[in-house]
Amino acid sequence: MEVSALMTILVTSFLFCVSSVHCVTDPSDLAILKEFKEGLENGELLNWPDNGDDPCGPPNWPHIFCSGSRVSQIQVRGLGLKGPLPQNFNQLSMLQNLGLQHNQFSGKLPSFSGLSELRYAFLDYNNFEAIPSDFFKGLVNLEVLALDDNPLNSTTGWSLPSDLQGSAHLKNLSLVRSNLAGPLPEFLGFMSSLEVLKLSLNRLTGGIPESFKGSLLRILWLNGQSGGMTGPIDVVARMESLTSLWLQRNRFSGKIPDDISHLVSLKDLNLNGNDLVGLIPASLANMALAYLDLNNNHFMGPIPRFKAVSATYGSNLFCLPNPRAVCAPDVMALLEFLDGVNYPSRLVGSWSGNNPCRESWLGVGCDQNGKVIIINLPNSMLSGTLSPSIAALDSLTRVYLQSNNLSGPIPSSWTNLKSLVLLNLSQNNISPPIPRFGSKVKLILDENPLLHSNSSKEFPSQSNNTSSKDLPSSPVPSSSSTGLNPDSTSPTYEAIGEKHSDSFKLLVVVTPVAIFAILVCLVLPLSIYFWKNRKDRPPAPSSLVIHPRDLSDSDNTVKIVVADNTNRSTSSLTTCGSASVNSTDSHVIEAGNLVISIQVLRNVTKNFAAENELGRGGFGVVYRGELDDGTKIAVKRMEAGVISNKALDEFRSEIDVLSKVRHRHLVSLLGYSIAGNERILAYEYMPQGPLSNHLFHWKKLQLEPLSWKRRLNIALDVARGMEYLHTLAHQSFIHRDLKSSNILLGDDFRAKVSDFGLVKLAPDGSQKSVATRLAGTFGYLAPEYAVTGKITTKADVFSFGVVLIELLTGMMALDEGRPEESRYLVAWFWQIKSSKEALTAAIDSALDMKDETFESISIISELAGHCTAREPGQRPDMGHAVNVLASLVEKWKPHRDDTEEYCGIDYSLPLKQMVKDWKEAEGKEVSCVELEDSKGSIPARPAGFAESFSSADGR
Repeated sequence: MEVSALMTILVTSFLFCVSSVHCVTDPSDLAILKEFKEGLENGELLNWPDNGDDPCGPPNWPHIFCSGSRVSQIQVRGLGLKGPLPQNFNQLSMLQNLGLQHNQFSGKLPSFSGLSELRYAFLDYNNFEAIPSDFFKGLVNLEVLALDDNPLNSTTGWSLPSDLQGSAHLKNLSLVRSNLAGPLPEFLGFMSSLEVLKLSLNRLTGGIPESFKGSLLRILWLNGQSGGMTGPIDVVARMESLTSLWLQRNRFSGKIPDDISHLVSLKDLNLNGNDLVGLIPASLANMALAYLDLNNNHFMGPIPRFKAVSATYGSNLFCLPNPRAVCAPDVMALLEFLDGVNYPSRLVGSWSGNNPCRESWLGVGCDQNGKVIIINLPNSMLSGTLSPSIAALDSLTRVYLQSNNLSGPIPSSWTNLKSLVLLNLSQNNISPPIPRFGSKVKLILDENPLLHSNSSKEFPSQSNNTSSKDLPSSPVPSSSSTGLNPDSTSPTYEAIGEKHSDSFKLLVVVTPVAIFAILVCLVLPLSIYFWKNRKDRPPAPSSLVIHPRDLSDSDNTVKIVVADNTNRSTSSLTTCGSASVNSTDSHVIEAGNLVISIQVLRNVTKNFAAENELGRGGFGVVYRGELDDGTKIAVKRMEAGVISNKALDEFRSEIDVLSKVRHRHLVSLLGYSIAGNERILAYEYMPQGPLSNHLFHWKKLQLEPLSWKRRLNIALDVARGMEYLHTLAHQSFIHRDLKSSNILLGDDFRAKVSDFGLVKLAPDGSQKSVATRLAGTFGYLAPEYAVTGKITTKADVFSFGVVLIELLTGMMALDEGRPEESRYLVAWFWQIKSSKEALTAAIDSALDMKDETFESISIISELAGHCTAREPGQRPDMGHAVNVLASLVEKWKPHRDDTEEYCGIDYSLPLKQMVKDWKEAEGKEVSCVELEDSKGSIPARPAGFAESFSSADGR
């Protein structure tokens, strides 16, 4: 009986299994799949049978996997599918694995609420435009979610809801470039299963939450937030499972924590482009990392010897450029003082180099022998404690630190300062005990509550304790930024603080009388004289030049130059008069006819109307302007608050370059203006925008891909512009920031190089180098420049080679979203350029490949390889590049839609008459005799510019 029952059970189970294999798909799942296909523009790519009603088969429909009668997987990666998903998609309740990545799905994502069996969801690299608020609700088994590269809620952004906390098994969350906004949620730090968190290139703000301390994350990518994350990075030192940490291109501040050495598994650390300060801790230098990037911060002191396989640290404030070089003792003492007061940004920006006296450190005064004798930092918003290191400044005579927020005791080691005569610490929060100074030291401690709230019996009696009424609060001569003129004679220093109190009191009493006498006898008559002379002249408005930058460029560096000019015209962009560029009434240079009335720029932009806005960036807003004759210009209006003294000093040479170099393949500056807080630049309008848009973003911007002919012409135009800068202009210049986003295109797709804010005057001879601070864009930087800081024109040749590779492949020079082996374009290109098969596969798929095309592609590939050679001596000059490209362009036969470039000119006329006619045609629309079926035209130039440009260099 028992055997019979057992056989019945086995047979029944077998029949159930057989029947389940041939069962019909759940009707609800089938309906959703059919709706899914019907909603697509190209659903035929799925290859699903038109009349099929059993995707679970057998045979199964392509890309569909089932468990019994229910759909458990959909895998359509990279099929190019276009269209939305059904909004009832979450009714596929047994779905476990969803692979929709690398398609063109669009519209609003359906809610995934209730997909309790879902473990893997790959939705990345699509065009989903919105995400519902309940999307994450009930995803209790979710392990991997990827939503990278989707323009979700592009206007307002979106944030991770608390529902995600219910996904207790989540291991990998990747939301790169998905418009995630707001602060990083605290709850992510408490998700114990989370190992990979990639949130790069979003709009996150604020700092890294404390909850991340002790998390088990292995990979944390927070790089490239559009507004920049802020705050210290101390939390990461307690994330001991980290192997890869990317924090680059944010605004993190503070020091690298000393205990970062706790990250024993860390191999990849990128801190590039933040506001990190201080000395690089030895604990970091001793870590055996594979990759370390510390570029573009405010690190100070010596460069340690790194144990990392690859370590870069350019564009910082190190005292000396070589690793293991020893900083001067005075430098180290002052930097330790800076550490104690928490590195205020005002001082960090000034205290660089290895000689405080020669580099004119802010608030530091020196004598004629180069010895630090004064620290003059009253009212400097210092907070923190006083460092014992100041005791090493054995020549220090006076310290002015009143009216700050300093706390803690005065270091006892300061009593060893043998030359000290004055220490003013009034109006702080100094605490006891007070060390005993020598009798010659004037010690001012007024208004320190922690001292005066206690009984005087607690402090040692000192005859040198003095009220602030007895002494001046800061040095009398304070005209220099250091608080003391280093060129002053020794009697001047004696006059600042006389050792005998009677003499000093006499100075205090007499000085107001002397000042009043000077005002009456000298200043007042001079003021009347200048007023009389000025009232007959119009006011001279200050002017500002900001060289044009591509709005999509991630590099937010602003190039600025200030000028004071007299402008008598309010109706023309071409006023006369020479512009003197000067922020401190020195270093005057000639700017040419570049001054524009503010009223003219208001008129041409309709008072900066919103409908004329072309784009905006960290520098401000760019507007389209239109002159009376219909000619368009671009007007960049700078936002207040971005101008710094350092920027003014660094880019003062820009206006000199722009006013002297003119070439048809260099973007022309038209003028600049400032009135009150307005700082504006006008330059020629390039309708097709930057080359980068046409190479990397043409699909998103709905542009036509560039043909190979146009790419060749663009390369030749750029080469000619760079050849002019290097060898044909009146002086030789190095551009330093040549890249596809700095190459602008006109309506005819002819290219011009823009952005001369980093231009350097080249030394005589292409092999000679000039040392300069590191600047430019990673991915385009020549190796020798990135490592040594020394540059020649061959660095531009390297950058040009990178642009050639971009033209060939349609890939960006540096893309963190690509696989590791191809992330850096040049290194990857060198690996594949020698193989015809690999090179063919690497060519931009938007190009129509033909045999004759591939011949020229091979030549350009070879040229790109030469230009990006590791050693600068192995790179050609730009003249060679022009020759190679010109021969290819000349071989190319024009299509029927090409327009004659110099139409409207009668070449049979005498030369003078022909030039005269050409100048007249420059200011108006030219009626061109075009080839059959042509569509091109020659854009007009602003009226009046032909005369000034025709005689300029390079025309």
